[in-house]
Amino acid sequence: MSRLYIIDYQSPIGMVEIQGTDQAVYSILFSERDQIVNAIHDETPQALKLCRDQLDEYFKGTRTEFTFPYIYEGTEFQKTVWNSLKTVPYAQTWSYKDIAVSIGNEKAIRAVGSANGKNKLSIVIPCHRIIGTNGKLTGYAGGLWRKEWLLKHEQRLRKEGTGV
Repeated sequence: MSRLYIIDYQSPIGMVEIQGTDQAVYSILFSERDQIVNAIHDETPQALKLCRDQLDEYFKGTRTEFTFPYIYEGTEFQKTVWNSLKTVPYAQTWSYKDIAVSIGNEKAIRAVGSANGKNKLSIVIPCHRIIGTNGKLTGYAGGLWRKEWLLKHEQRLRKEGTGV
């Protein structure tokens, strides 16, 4: 097994812990810590450095898509849902039902919600763009206040024309 590396990124909405190997990023999750514990050092893999830099660009409003190498592990159903999440356009929202329909299983709304909640690549696999059918914000592992912030951030940048 490859060595696991961890670095922290201080975002405007809290600490983000990035985990990965020499090859790819495996996890991008919000942490409730308020100080950087895992700083970048000479041995930090390029994939993690790129992830941190691209997250920084996202928060500054100069990036809407991510190109660093990442890997997600889960069931085939979860991977199907996560692949569908990647098609939700920047600054837009879809409902859990929209995702269920997009994967050809309209009745799988709860299962889509469950898969959404197991996404370990926050922001990059944009589960924050998924809302309830009634238009309300529901569930987000990083907290609903972060989900709301991310959606407003993207919509504000889109409106200003800076979020391409």
